[in-house]
Amino acid sequence: MEGRYRTSLGLAMKIRNFRTLEVLTQDGIRMEPRTVAAKYQERDVKAFPKTRNFTGYFAPSRVEADIRDLELLDGAIPAELDGIFHRVAPDPHFPPKAQDDIWFNGDGMVTAFSFHDGRVDMRQRWVHTDKFKLESAAGRALFGAYRNPLTDEPEVEGVYRGTANTNVIVHAGKLLALKEDSPPVAMDPVTLETIGNWDFYGTMKSPTFTAHPKIDAATGELLAFGYAAKGLLTRDMAYYVIGRDGRVVHEVWFELPYYCMMHDFGMTEDYVVFHVVPITSDWDRLEKRKPHFGFDTDRDIYLGVLPRRGKVEELRWFRGPNQFASHVMNAYNVGSKIHFDTPAAKGNMFPFFPDIHDAPFDPVAAQPRMTRWTVDMQANTDVIEAMPLTDLVGEFPRIDDRFAGLPYRHGYLLVQDREKPFEVGDAKSATGMVMNTLAHVDLETGDTDVWWTGPTSSLQEPCFIPRPGSMEEGDGWLVVVENLLVEMRSNLLLFNGRNLAAGPVATIAVPIRLRPALHGNWADSADLQDAFCSELHETGA
Repeated sequence: MEGRYRTSLGLAMKIRNFRTLEVLTQDGIRMEPRTVAAKYQERDVKAFPKTRNFTGYFAPSRVEADIRDLELLDGAIPAELDGIFHRVAPDPHFPPKAQDDIWFNGDGMVTAFSFHDGRVDMRQRWVHTDKFKLESAAGRALFGAYRNPLTDEPEVEGVYRGTANTNVIVHAGKLLALKEDSPPVAMDPVTLETIGNWDFYGTMKSPTFTAHPKIDAATGELLAFGYAAKGLLTRDMAYYVIGRDGRVVHEVWFELPYYCMMHDFGMTEDYVVFHVVPITSDWDRLEKRKPHFGFDTDRDIYLGVLPRRGKVEELRWFRGPNQFASHVMNAYNVGSKIHFDTPAAKGNMFPFFPDIHDAPFDPVAAQPRMTRWTVDMQANTDVIEAMPLTDLVGEFPRIDDRFAGLPYRHGYLLVQDREKPFEVGDAKSATGMVMNTLAHVDLETGDTDVWWTGPTSSLQEPCFIPRPGSMEEGDGWLVVVENLLVEMRSNLLLFNGRNLAAGPVATIAVPIRLRPALHGNWADSADLQDAFCSELHETGA
């Protein structure tokens, strides 16, 4: 192989076609989609529901595309940017069986924005999960409501229900498309060809895997976990350390205080930190066809702290009053003292997972603010201390990921500025918030730097891109998708990571509407070179 591997999607080598038709159930039974589809020769063609979850900007897109040289509307794309920004959105292939289903229970659609030589190419593909393959063969939805297998067609019982629609991250030569109720689905990070369900070369035992694994920039290790690891609604957790080669090197199993949506976690130099928040469920909810999760105001929160290479006996639980928290900006420890930074709210943030006691949704109590939770492994108390970091109301926190697990200064998040006008009233985010502002918080000075997108747009989660050759925290760019709610299409924006208020340094037109994504990550050309070499090694080329 001569020279440097070019990341341009248009020039990338397609190593091999990974697509397979076979499906392997959780019990090890092999199925062919055509066998399942034989039952559905007469297709019952349905329309998507005319509800807010499936109309307007939230309407399914269902577009796979290859677009070279996206149009630059304003500014300049830094020539030194060389890599791919991957993001994934729920995009249902067929109308849902459950007409009132949650909008993000859609099939994973991965978008790859390839930066090279001051240009951007775009590629978009569905993730070919087991669910996607079976439903494609049948020509209709076979799987029912979000996280409720009791609503599925009997022919797909035991099949992984994952949609691979929550996050995408490159590690050990694979792009891992993630949904926390199933194993990762591996893809080629450049061609976006689906490889299939991924168990890290047979070393992962849990059938579930987090949507928010963490990469240690110093070691290249991937830290992760799976909840409901012994079956749906179980309290079992499996924690994993996965080496640079993509194989599990450390594993710990334990039980949570109660079953909950374990969506994210924290990593420090010495510990991993699991926050247990009362978004809970049970079989009674599923049997009554209620939303899988509900918020329980009677339960406390917990922080579980475990040494990164520790044993289950070293796990320690801390406790705090009832509140809500989902995503984690960062965590770090100074000796035995651990700081865990998360947007926390007094009440439930998720109206689509209603209060289990039928209390009405409280939009004021649902407002999250960046908060630092602190615990001490040497203290004689299990109390979680809390300190506000900013008064901004926001979520989807991000950092310069090279500083994940370390003391850090620069944090980014999407903010709802209620004082700004908003002229498209039915295009809010899944939480009901209008994410109209991008914010940078300087955790050392407390200063904030913000940019408002205007009255007819909203923003998707940002991602930090380091400046090549610089090791200084925050020296780089933020990339973010802008939802143009009137034009019904998208822009890709680049910002100077230390001067958001100046506006985008580049505005790049996307000629289609990108359905709102959940999460995404940047992979520079070195990561993609590793991916290319990894595939050559596996194929013996």
